[in-house]
This record gives sequence, structure tokens and C-alpha cells, in this order.
Amino acid sequence: MATLHGQLTRNAHRLPDKTALIFGDTEHTYRDLDELTDRYANALISLGVQKGDRVGLMSANSDRFLIAFYGALKAGAIVSPFNPRSTARELHYLLEDSGATVLLFAGATVAAVSGLDRLEPAPDVRILSIDGTDGYDDLHALAVSTPARAPGVDVAEDDDCIIIYTSGTTGRPKGAFFDHHRMLWVGHSVSALGLNIFDRQLHVAPLYHCAELVLFALSGLSLGTTHVVLAEFEPTAVADALAEHRISVFLGVPTMYQMMLRLPDLTERDLSAWRLGFFGAAPMPASMVSRLVETLPTVGFVQLCGPTEGGPTGMYSSPEDVVARPDATGRRPIPNAEVRVVTPDGDDVGPGETGEVIIRGETVMKGYWNKPDATSEAIRDGWLHTGDLATKDADGYMTLVDRLKDMIITGGRNVYSVEVENALAAHPDVLDVAVVSQLDEHFGETIVAVVMPIEGREVTLESLRAFAAEYISDYKLPRELVIRPIPRNPSGKILKHVLRAQVRGE
Repeated sequence: MATLHGQLTRNAHRLPDKTALIFGDTEHTYRDLDELTDRYANALISLGVQKGDRVGLMSANSDRFLIAFYGALKAGAIVSPFNPRSTARELHYLLEDSGATVLLFAGATVAAVSGLDRLEPAPDVRILSIDGTDGYDDLHALAVSTPARAPGVDVAEDDDCIIIYTSGTTGRPKGAFFDHHRMLWVGHSVSALGLNIFDRQLHVAPLYHCAELVLFALSGLSLGTTHVVLAEFEPTAVADALAEHRISVFLGVPTMYQMMLRLPDLTERDLSAWRLGFFGAAPMPASMVSRLVETLPTVGFVQLCGPTEGGPTGMYSSPEDVVARPDATGRRPIPNAEVRVVTPDGDDVGPGETGEVIIRGETVMKGYWNKPDATSEAIRDGWLHTGDLATKDADGYMTLVDRLKDMIITGGRNVYSVEVENALAAHPDVLDVAVVSQLDEHFGETIVAVVMPIEGREVTLESLRAFAAEYISDYKLPRELVIRPIPRNPSGKILKHVLRAQVRGE
């Protein structure tokens, strides 16, 4: 039966000398990668890892991240990638919730790892370094001295393989878990959107996040593409890598594209190999989408929108759709999925009406790890209820307007924060913006704009309201302005619950 690591081994047989992975000065062919991940698997097995055990993986982007990931899969483990910026308390929660018996980590995260000893109760977990961090057992050193033979663990397509924790934008993260079947179907979906075996992919967004890991790294390694990994995002380094490595496929979150567009010499590089630019994970203002298309006209930009729980799959806009409707979030379901926008009664909304986005398909999670009640609430009659609110027009374009929990009701009228944020984001002096509510005795809630101005510019409430009045109704205009940095998770999503608490002084 098909598995993620089985696909890697097949590629090692059919494409043995093809470059699979590049990180810094290190290159791995598909044969090298398959043999090294066999060694990692055998090393883990020698340390007691058994089929079905959960293995936590906390590391910044590197070749070792992917090697450790596939090594754990070959050992039959269920891998749970953790945010490398997690604190010791956050890491403690993730280990306890997942039931991980082993934690693999890279040195940059050692502060959180060492901090586990100061927490009660201490997690019962074996901690292994994947990069030789002093004071910890070195899995990599053990692996390279271990035979490179197939570990022989019987793993089937319907066996669980990964627990991906949600972004935690509304509270504590929940672990969405998937089997190999679902993860392989994500790869089929991305191939249908244009990824092919000849592509060279650049990975800059965090690999622990579902979009970069599942949609592009795992799917590409299953297909047989070449992968270039950067440790972190820096706009000049990314632009240089796109040219130097002849990258053809790149995923960027909106903030990455925004920073790249500020490079004065971006278009002076040879970017002729770059053919597909994917974006998503957070809303991108229409004004920035249009600027991206105008600046890089030879790149076909594809917008993706789907939650972690979806695999992540959901809706997309083709390059032609992006040009025609830069304000829309998506027009069609991603292949192998169905997407509807429905009323609270479950009926499809009419043109121009707002409803909840629901998804059904091969890639939707099996459920939330050890949370049956939350699973039953999220998946009803086979449909994943995303909690995202969207409008759908007569031409099929869907536009996200808010989260159900973030919708603002002021004076009895619904206000969708994304619509307000898009209007304010077009202001020439605004660098970053988010909209949340403040409690109000008269209106119930009022609208607060949280803004970071462009350096050296000044933004006032009056100027914001006057500018946005050309785009949105007066009751949607902010009544309060707060100047401060906007908390976001690594995928670029605004942490609305954190920001709302800050604004309200909670």
C-alpha cells in the first residue's frame, strides 16, 4: 500500500542521482535521502520507538528536519511537528497533548527544551538532538553509524502518520491527525494545480506548518521534485535563491511577498524559471495582489485557502482568476475536495450572501487528537465546518470576510473584519492593520483599527476614516485607532484573541 516514505523509496529507485534536497552547501540525491532516512529509522527503533508512537519534532527549516521526519515515518511513528518558537510551557502542552514519547530537536530551540526540567509534572519523553547540541543524545551521530537497510516496519496507507497542531488563533492549539492516504491525496491535489516532476521548489515558510510541509515539501518529495530549503525568511536571500537555484515553484505568505516587493532590485535578477507563485495562509489585500501581478507578470500566481483540518485543502484562484478578481479568496474547490458556503440551516447561500465555508474530501482530517467532542463539532455529516465566513457571488468567486468568532456586531449590524482591513490596508501610510472589537454599552461592540504605520509616516483616525469611507459604509468605519505591532503566528495569521485582549486590557 502507498505511504509517504514508500514514495520516497520509489523515487530513490527511479531517480537515484537526481538532487532531492539542498540546504546551504549540503546536497542530497534521492538515493542519499532514502538511505539516510533508513538510518534514522533504524536508530529510532534501536532506542525503543515502536509503530504508533508519537514523535515530536521541533526545528527551524533545515535538511535535518525533513530527514528526521521521514526517518520517524519509516520507524512507523506518528510525527508531530512543533513550532520552533514555542516556549517551554507551550512545548510541555504539545508533548502532553500528543502523548509523544520522543522529542527530536535542533539546537536553536534548546532554551525551550531545557526549560522542560523546571516544569511540573516533567514530561515522560526521551529528548534527542538532530544537530549535535551539547548535553543531549545525538540522533544524527547514532544514525550515520547505523546500517542503511530498510527498517521493515509494516506501515499501511490507512495508518496514522502525522499530527499537525492548529495555529491557535482562537485559543490553545488542537492536533489534527491524518493517515498516509490523506497526505498522499494532498499531493494529488497540488499536482493537479500544476506541480510537476521537473519543478525546483524553494521552502522558506516554516516547515512545521501544514501549508509548507504538506502541500509542498511532502507532495514534492512524493512526486520527485528538487527542494531548496532556507533556514528563515530574509527578502534579499529569497530573491537571490529564486535566481541562483532556478526555482520554478514558491509558496509565500502575504507578509513575505510584501517585503519582497520593497526590494528595489527584485526584477533585476533572472527570475525566468519562476513559473508558479502560490500564496495564502492569511488574507492578502487586493491592492497588494495587483501590485504583485504587475511587478512579476511572467509568474502565474495562485491563491490557496484551506484550514489545517482540511489537509490543508479548500478553495483556490487560478492565475487568471487572481488577475480578474484580486479581491476574491478563491473560485473553485481544490481538486479532490468539495467546498460550499452555507447558512446556519445548511442551505447554500445565494449570490452576494454570507455563510460558513464547509469542506468535504479525501484530505480532511480524521479528527482532533484525543478530542472526540471537538471532532464531532467540527465534522458533521462528513463536512468539515471551518468557522470561516465568506460571500459567494454569481460567478462562483468566494471571499473570506471573517471568522465566526471574530465577526463584530455593532448596533445590531454585522461587520466583517477582513472587509474593513482591506479598505484600511490600501491607505498609503499603513504598513500593517488589523480590526477587532471593543465592548460598548450603547452599540454592543465598536470597531477598533490597530495599525502599524510605514516608518516615518503618521496615521490618524480621521485620515483612516476619510480614506476608507470611499470603500465601505459608515457603520463599518473604525471608531478608535491603536498604534501598535500586530501579533501574528508564523504563517501570518493575526492572533485576534491576543489582540482583542490587548485592546480591551484583559
